[in-house]
Amino acid sequence: MLNRQPMPVTVTGGHGKYTVDTGERSIAVETPWTPGAPLMHARIDGQDVVVQVDALASGWRLINAGGQAEALVLTPRQAELYALMPVKAAPDTSKFLLSPMPGLLASVAVAEGQEIKAGEALAVVEAMKMENVLRAVRDGTVKTLHAKAGDSLRVDQKIIEFA
Repeated sequence: MLNRQPMPVTVTGGHGKYTVDTGERSIAVETPWTPGAPLMHARIDGQDVVVQVDALASGWRLINAGGQAEALVLTPRQAELYALMPVKAAPDTSKFLLSPMPGLLASVAVAEGQEIKAGEALAVVEAMKMENVLRAVRDGTVKTLHAKAGDSLRVDQKIIEFA
């Protein structure tokens, strides 16, 4: 799938030397990688690459040079059914400061109704004996404080809501 569009691929070869045919292009791949290994060292069209590989339910997440892509490996029938699946939109969290990690809310530096500026410190979360200062990403106004100093936080727990 390319951006949720099917991209039929044929892989031929074996013993570490493969040809990947996309219909538009033929790609030479040499690699000793086996499924389950976290890193793939490969030579792709003559260029050496190292790719981090994370297993997914039906394929892999590939991470290289700061970019990432999900490669689903599906039969033609699975791809046909997958194309019918709706894409779930991510919830809008732009009006909230969420805890980036589990930890203790050490302090809150703002109050309800307070005007804030981008870059201003909002709260400090203590996790693994380190203090993490959470800062405003844009100007705004604090609407509601959902947590207070001393509260234990879970990942993505609301700390502050903005107006």
